[in-house]
Amino acid sequence: MIIGITGLIGSGKSTAASFLKTKGAKIIDADKIGRDVVNNSKPLLNKLIKQFGKEIVNRSQKLNRKKLAELAFKNKSSTNKLNKLVHPYLLKEIDNQLKKYKNSRCIVIDAALLLNWKLDKITDFVLIIHAGQEIRYKRLAKKNINRADTRAREKAQLSYTQMKKKADRVILNNKTESNLVKKLSHWLNSLP
Repeated sequence: MIIGITGLIGSGKSTAASFLKTKGAKIIDADKIGRDVVNNSKPLLNKLIKQFGKEIVNRSQKLNRKKLAELAFKNKSSTNKLNKLVHPYLLKEIDNQLKKYKNSRCIVIDAALLLNWKLDKITDFVLIIHAGQEIRYKRLAKKNINRADTRAREKAQLSYTQMKKKADRVILNNKTESNLVKKLSHWLNSLP
């Protein structure tokens, strides 16, 4: 079974994926893959430098993700340029990991852009983790992501209303992590 987990930034997707990992699922983490493909691909890093400038790398020529995000999410055009460069590498690695885990009982794709990439077409189940805006903003503030950055990143995603239309299940995550785990356990027990 392939489960796609998505939701707006700060909703708790990765927490849900971590819980499913404890239940034996193989996790394909799109955020981690995105970091890895940039860090491990000199040609991609060079394309990003050419597009966004030398200020996106530090003295040791490692990507400054915060600076790239600041530049890439400032407007739709910049975000589209980032996506056009990074997504082919990222989607190829997701495909590689799907092949690697093909004999696993359960694979989870944890991706904010799952539906944008139309990966719902290869999943057996789409799970949306959702939380209210203020709750998400507070969670992200603890990770040093301010409201302006959060709003800019949200614009790269489908709206909650659009996501909800494609969901097989929505789990509301407005409370504690243990409350989310309880809801996920209940949902897991309801699966055939």
